[in-house]
Amino acid sequence: MTLVTSLKQLLTGQSSRAGGATAKAWPGLVETYRSWLPVDDNTPVVSLLEGNTPLLRSPTLEKRIGRGVRVFLKVDGLNPTGSFKDRGMTMAISKAKQSGATAVICASTGNTSAAAAAYARRGGLRTFAVIPDGYVAKGKLAQALLYGAEVLAIQGNFDQALALTQDLAQRYPVTLVNSINPYRLQGQKTAAFEVADALGDAPDWLCIPMGNAGNISAYWMGFQEYRSAGLIKTLPVMWGFQASGSAPLVLGHAVANPTTVATAIRIGNPANREKALAVRKESRGRFASVEDGEILAAYRMLAGEEGVFCEPASAASVAGMLKHASKIPAEAQVVCILTGNGLKDPTTALDCDHANFHRNLAPEVDAVAQVMGL
Repeated sequence: MTLVTSLKQLLTGQSSRAGGATAKAWPGLVETYRSWLPVDDNTPVVSLLEGNTPLLRSPTLEKRIGRGVRVFLKVDGLNPTGSFKDRGMTMAISKAKQSGATAVICASTGNTSAAAAAYARRGGLRTFAVIPDGYVAKGKLAQALLYGAEVLAIQGNFDQALALTQDLAQRYPVTLVNSINPYRLQGQKTAAFEVADALGDAPDWLCIPMGNAGNISAYWMGFQEYRSAGLIKTLPVMWGFQASGSAPLVLGHAVANPTTVATAIRIGNPANREKALAVRKESRGRFASVEDGEILAAYRMLAGEEGVFCEPASAASVAGMLKHASKIPAEAQVVCILTGNGLKDPTTALDCDHANFHRNLAPEVDAVAQVMGL
């Protein structure tokens, strides 16, 4: 199936390969990919109609790389709460509710808490979110609070928060919904299905940011399942990118005090380490780090040249691809995963140097026109 064919299906409402759902009435991930997911007739599906996010071709990046390489951006920041976490949370909350849970808990650098709080509220469950105090972007914290989560800010980092939530979930009647919950990755694998449905096959390369390393594992799971079913012929080379100050999978050991402007991937001891290492081996992929300056350059480029506003962590995939562009085969298809929306972290956006922000102007036509160059 080509991208053009997929777009025609969107316009005509024809059934997709996903199992008969029509694009004119997108029913959410669980209903669209029901036969691929561990749900049954008794699963109370909790959905905000997540998924079906754009796979956007990037002429700017293609021009920079050259050699006939085609580059696509999977814009998962257009999910309901603004990040890819919604894909996993529709499954995690649905299965928690099916099991009889009345409350869920997560550790979070921001996006997980927002998604958990929204889906739990939708499903009538309580949410507890443990966050590292002072290290969650304001947009994400605002979401969790407004969705009604009980936010517990600790004096520690994400890794300490995750250890705490695991202990709480073992000792008290709350269900853990971080990516170590297997239902999370089941939901997140659907992004690979969407990429393959749009392209007609797997891309040659898939570039993805890594924090807790669940998403790279979920994508690989999805591609493998489609390959086993004969729906795609190839598997991608998986490239995972971490910020240089928070790169345990690149360094080969945990980082006690991770630092990076990309707060969503500021994790020093990934819970899905072994899964991610298996993906690297099986896909013949690579893990590499990018500097914060490289992340912010890609972040500004995507917004300023492509009209795509992603959060800094998302831009790590593009920064990494550009850094290793010489390794991309000619004529290859590359997909860069943009995991979250730029509005998640307004502070970083405003802290950038903006030559196009003109302040303290007199409220006069001539004064404003002069600044406009008219």
